[in-house]
Amino acid sequence: MRWRGAAVAAICLGVLCAAPARAQSADGRTSGTPLSGPPAWATAWAGSVQGPYPVGNPSAQPDQSFAFPNPAEGARDQTLRLVLRPDMWGREARLRISNAFGTRPLTLDGVHAGLHLGGAALVPGTNRPVRFGGQDRVTVPPGGEAWSDPVALPFAADPDAALLAGRKLAVSLHVVGVSGPMTWHAKALQTSYATAPGAGAHGTDEGEAAFPYSTASWFFLDAVDMAVSAPTPVVVAFGDSITDGTASTMNGDDRWPDVLSRRLHARLGNRVSVVNAGIGGNQVVGPAEYGPHKPFPGGPSALSRLDRDVIGLSGVASVIWLEGVNDFSRNGEATLEAVQAGMREGVARLRAGIPGVRVIGATLTSAKGSSSPAHGHPEQDEKRRGLNAFVRESGLFDGVVDFDAATLDPASGGLRPEMVPESTTGGKGDRLHPNRAGYLAMGSGIDLGVVLRGR
Repeated sequence: MRWRGAAVAAICLGVLCAAPARAQSADGRTSGTPLSGPPAWATAWAGSVQGPYPVGNPSAQPDQSFAFPNPAEGARDQTLRLVLRPDMWGREARLRISNAFGTRPLTLDGVHAGLHLGGAALVPGTNRPVRFGGQDRVTVPPGGEAWSDPVALPFAADPDAALLAGRKLAVSLHVVGVSGPMTWHAKALQTSYATAPGAGAHGTDEGEAAFPYSTASWFFLDAVDMAVSAPTPVVVAFGDSITDGTASTMNGDDRWPDVLSRRLHARLGNRVSVVNAGIGGNQVVGPAEYGPHKPFPGGPSALSRLDRDVIGLSGVASVIWLEGVNDFSRNGEATLEAVQAGMREGVARLRAGIPGVRVIGATLTSAKGSSSPAHGHPEQDEKRRGLNAFVRESGLFDGVVDFDAATLDPASGGLRPEMVPESTTGGKGDRLHPNRAGYLAMGSGIDLGVVLRGR
């Protein structure tokens, strides 16, 4: 795909400055960057959805009762400003809005995307309206989703600019009327913001005065794609809370997929993307039923969400699958054979849905001695070790990442002592979730050639 016209990012005194704004057509394209054909897309960020709020396992969550006083009502005539870190940049983006676990139509307007400055504030001049089918309003039916039109990102005129790496995008959504039960991703480990109920549309605001409330979760938005002009393989980290990042650093971007991302970007620049499809508490084969009227804190099973959270993403080249410990907990009580069969089914579906995909199996880290009442019992550890042997030896996977070896304390059979204390709260840790030191060891120990062959 070819881009026409000169596109140069302005750099002023070491600060990334926005390029001059250009006329925008109804479909969200700018007159300065027409394409010879439809854009090629690569997913740059994902937040696997569950619901309805507040069922889930958030981390470091502020009191949400002021922003969302009635969970059954959900958001009411208010604007959410969701902060996220795209793993790569393009000149254009598109957004996926999900009402997967809503029970009534979700209507949004005043959707905007801009470069995050700090708090709920935006870098002046970077905020752009997002349209859906040329309109500034979209209604998503219960159980449905909607992709936006492409929206130009003038501050990303040069997507390879070094000063864009690690910058965050702020997506503002105004809920028209009442949303009803909210589809969300509980464990963002990233601070986002909300206006007061009834405050109206504030997506155009560059400042933060209208956004008094904070949240450690994402709502309704579950994927962001970037337009790419060269092959850009997407790596999906698919798993539970140990992929979602429990016990890592709030706003620190130090989950193991983040560590892997930085290593791949050091080698490939802006021509790779790692996205996180973890859900805290997730299981491979359980629960048997899931929906807005029968939710479960760990979200829908891995098998039931594969199509939306992996196969439905753009440009997926590799999947790293780390799950099973919750299946073997008191919340799951699954047999080893059931999880093995679930993985075989899931891998077969991934290969059928994404021809040529590499599926990498990851060994489970130890939960031995966990303070969680659902984890740490001998039967769980026996099944965990059995699943790890299956991952290493079955031949099901195209490669193996040995997270168990990276984190195991041979003396205790649990996590290494330095990997236990909780990074955000400073608590003593639960001996189930690795902290920053553990995630660093996990991400640093991955063979990049296993994840992306020949890269």
